[in-house]
Amino acid sequence: MPYTPFHEKFLEIAEKETRAITAINDPELPRGTYSLLESYCDEVGCDCRRVFFHVYSEGRNEIVAVIAYGWEDSRFYADWFGRDNPEVIEELKGPILNSASSQSELAPVLLNMVKGFVLKDISYVERIKRHYRMFKDLIEKENRDKHNYSPTQPDDINKSH
Repeated sequence: MPYTPFHEKFLEIAEKETRAITAINDPELPRGTYSLLESYCDEVGCDCRRVFFHVYSEGRNEIVAVIAYGWEDSRFYADWFGRDNPEVIEELKGPILNSASSQSELAPVLLNMVKGFVLKDISYVERIKRHYRMFKDLIEKENRDKHNYSPTQPDDINKSH
């Protein structure tokens, strides 16, 4: 499953609606802003219902954590995956640090903040679902447009005589 940043497809919306964590006097997290940059699966026909948050630290100018989050229940992911493997389902469902991504020493703290605060905000979770649907609808439309495009063949242009 390839993932593409939401802002690559919807820059204006991402600029307005990207969530950030601001650390001021946190004993575990250095002072600064940590933006949750959303990425969604761009595989045509896939309905994984997941987001990857690439947590960008402005102070470090780098991604310091990658958190995967699937908002559906375990049964959904077992059906989607095709078998009920609890370890895999836990990775799909999240929130969890993405095991295939590099993580900084701040990643566990950021995961706890996302679990304990960010994803408790129901309106934000609904926003994520809306972004997912917008993104997936666009991917499907781009695919349909690509496959419905039929360029005129050069030989067809000159067959008028």
